[in-house]
Amino acid sequence: MEETPEGIDAPALEAWFSANVADVTPPLRYERIAGGRSNLTYSVSDAAGRRWALRRPPLGKGLGSAHDMGREHRVVSALGPTAVPVAPIAGVSDDDSVNGAPFYVMDFVDGPILRSREHAAPFSPDERRRIGERVIETLVAIHAIDPERVGLGELGKKEDYVARQLHRWHGQWEKTIAAAGADSRPGAAELVRPLPIVDELHDRLKARIPEQGPATLVHGDYRLDNMILNDAGRISAVVDWELCTLGDPLADVGLLVVYWAEQGDDLIPLFEPATMEPGFPSRTEIRELYARLSGRDLSGLDYFIALGYWKLAIILQGVFARYAAGQYGEPGAKENEGLQTFARTVERCAEAADAALRRLT
Repeated sequence: MEETPEGIDAPALEAWFSANVADVTPPLRYERIAGGRSNLTYSVSDAAGRRWALRRPPLGKGLGSAHDMGREHRVVSALGPTAVPVAPIAGVSDDDSVNGAPFYVMDFVDGPILRSREHAAPFSPDERRRIGERVIETLVAIHAIDPERVGLGELGKKEDYVARQLHRWHGQWEKTIAAAGADSRPGAAELVRPLPIVDELHDRLKARIPEQGPATLVHGDYRLDNMILNDAGRISAVVDWELCTLGDPLADVGLLVVYWAEQGDDLIPLFEPATMEPGFPSRTEIRELYARLSGRDLSGLDYFIALGYWKLAIILQGVFARYAAGQYGEPGAKENEGLQTFARTVERCAEAADAALRRLT
């Protein structure tokens, strides 16, 4: 008998699927999908070979709306009829008694996810270049959505996006550090340690917030490995909408630049991403393509690159702390090695944010 992964109540979920999802043939099988560092994703398959993807929060207490399944479900449902590719929704539950936490279910979208250079290798350099261009074209499409027209006009406040981001993420940083300091396990406080540069960056970013134009949908974690491709390299679905809100679209562009690693980079936040393979457009080229297709002025993008690196430092510190606390299950040897990489990278991301701020005139 196969072992059920952590975070899954198999009998209760099977009953829920039978009652709420069409054409289910029990028994169901569950498999944790690797790759996510916040909300958890599982593959669910039935006896007839149908598959779904189930999303739920981490196994412990999370960060408010960042793990709000109803909110994420609302965004994906609203985008279904638009030009933005998303997975079709199959159902949602806010009843904790079913699986210990709210969750929602999508049809399973099969296809490559380019998380590393190895995953990009089957595509030719020309195909990689076109994939990179499609990433930008899709981001432009997201930012062109009228939130009011698709029913997302009340998703968040439209004004003062950057100020709200600074307040929210600095508060999360302080909570993470405080929780580590109160952890009684040997060495916990040393692993998740305070970094004065993160607080200093908050103050400097706050002092020079740029004027915001009209609010758009902001994905909040837009990058190549948050999309599922088909074998031809077209984008079948953009995923991980947990941080989506209304705000300044340049925040998505700045964060995408942060993640868009190139050969020869000294700082690579997420190991060796696919964009390091030959053929992908350069960071300069994706900025130029976004500016041309969207018509937006990117002359002040270094501010949003600094904001992106600063947020990434805080996110990695939080992921590190949650893994260390066992909220993603008991880490194995590979996960422990990754934790050490997270710990070393946090400070370097803060330093990169400092450098981007200094480039602003």
